[in-house]
Amino acid sequence: MCKVCLTLVVLLGSAGVSCAADFQRGAAADKRGDFNTALGEWRPLAEKGNAQAQFNVGVLYNEGQGVPQDFKTAAKWFKLAAKQGDARAQLNLGVMHAKGEGVPQDYKAALKWYKLSAAQGNTRAQVILGTMYQVGEGIPQDYKTAAKWYRLAAEQGDVLAQLNLGVMSSTGVGVPQDYKAAVKWYRLAAK
Repeated sequence: MCKVCLTLVVLLGSAGVSCAADFQRGAAADKRGDFNTALGEWRPLAEKGNAQAQFNVGVLYNEGQGVPQDFKTAAKWFKLAAKQGDARAQLNLGVMHAKGEGVPQDYKAALKWYKLSAAQGNTRAQVILGTMYQVGEGIPQDYKTAAKWYRLAAEQGDVLAQLNLGVMSSTGVGVPQDYKAAVKWYRLAAK
């Protein structure tokens, strides 16, 4: 019985090592611009449910690297990774829904994916949400909510969010007018 368990552990462990090696070979190929090889390494992993590989295959189709550009196929791969919690895939799927690339334009769906990504600390998603609420893009305009999302990104060092908070603080839009806070955010953005 112990031999069977040990054999199973060794086989499962070596499968994990093999998958990691395939992923790394794909990453190395991608880095040197050999997108066909990258796709060849990542697609089998993506088909087996590897979220990182699914995201990377989505990027290849989104950018037309090693394959003809195909937003619909990119969206398919991003959605698979996004459903597994990949924040980058959630962000990209949000962008695709906002633009109507590969999926119908749908601000409600875009907002859903942006919020999932932003909740994981993705500053780009946080800034996009701040902008959507600030200008009322596909949603009711809400300066306080815009400031909330900008603050989350600004506290992580996002320059655009810091700049936007500086403007909001100096004008009193979405936050109380506070020149000291405005100067603080402008200085951080200028660094």
